[in-house]
Amino acid sequence: MKEKTEFLKREYEQMKKDGLTWTIRGLDGPSTAHVSVDGKKCIMLASNNYLDLANHPKLREATIEAVKKYGAGAGSDWSIAGTMDIHKKLWDKIAEFKGTEAGMTYQTGFAVNAGLIPQLVGKEDVLISDELNHGSIIDGVRLSKADKMIYSHSNMAELENCLKEANKKDYRRAIVITDGVFSMDGDVAKMGEIVELAEEYGAMTYVDDAHGEGVLGNGHGIGREFDVEGEIDFEMGTFSKALGGFGGMLAGSKWLVKYAYNTSRTWLLSAAFPPHVAATNIAALELIDEESHRVKKLWELTEYFKKEIESLGYDTGVSQTPIIPAMIGDSNKAQELANRFYDEGIFALAIVFPMVAKGKARIRNQMNAGMTKEDLDYILNAYEKLGKELDLV
Repeated sequence: MKEKTEFLKREYEQMKKDGLTWTIRGLDGPSTAHVSVDGKKCIMLASNNYLDLANHPKLREATIEAVKKYGAGAGSDWSIAGTMDIHKKLWDKIAEFKGTEAGMTYQTGFAVNAGLIPQLVGKEDVLISDELNHGSIIDGVRLSKADKMIYSHSNMAELENCLKEANKKDYRRAIVITDGVFSMDGDVAKMGEIVELAEEYGAMTYVDDAHGEGVLGNGHGIGREFDVEGEIDFEMGTFSKALGGFGGMLAGSKWLVKYAYNTSRTWLLSAAFPPHVAATNIAALELIDEESHRVKKLWELTEYFKKEIESLGYDTGVSQTPIIPAMIGDSNKAQELANRFYDEGIFALAIVFPMVAKGKARIRNQMNAGMTKEDLDYILNAYEKLGKELDLV
């Protein structure tokens, strides 16, 4: 029987030879700016925990109090018997936070895209998607029965051509789908132009704001950043990044929410997340405005690091956010650099194919409001030293 799966060993060994495998390291404690990784003290450079909220006292307290009140689990799917008052309170908080009529939660951000996108469109419709959209969007688009159009990354002229073509074909519905912040390159969608073009051609807009919440728009996301809050038809995101919690979110009209929880199989057929997760997420949303200095510091660190690493000779691509790639190119070299960083007490990861195109491997440097300028200087010194040793700069 084992012989039938022997091909997996061969496939893995070839991937490892090509520098395309992951080394799974374990954190020995909480996710913060300074961590213990497999027993070694490191500066965390690979986390989505941008505002350093994952271990915040308010989130911990909210979690503990909710466990005392509600217990450990929700007991069922949200659709059957798992929706508690704490879940509904979070739904209202999402709408308030995103400036929309209604909000709701999903088990994960991936579940929003994979479960909702196929339900919004059918055979008479078209989805128009940015070529660098997240894999969860790609999966959601593939699962739909609608026609698909792909426009070159952030190319508004090409997007407009797609919209014109969609109008010629007289589709019933057209939806433009984009990431807000593109997670591998750190650039931002031209959301103002996208909304304007969609409006002009009668299309709807769907944005994945997973890396925008807590980062853009004074922490409230891409809608506020581009002054189109409430104008985006379908806005999804996640609590698991800058907000320090867990789970996916959806914001929009009250009819969107009613439709979503009646049709998305990822929502209908999965258990509700534990009530303490809802309490944690509520606390996180409140902290965005209560501790707005975190967003400010995040951007100060971002601007400093980007300027300094570029001065060393590294290419940061098109980054506009706290996601700052150091473009390496070769996967094996990127993996070697990441391993050498670990030896130096820096936890950084090589991002390789299939997460990025072949030949586009990079170290993805992710800023954290819990870092200090001294932390960044230490990292920059390592970049300079290792870059010269590995012939990267």
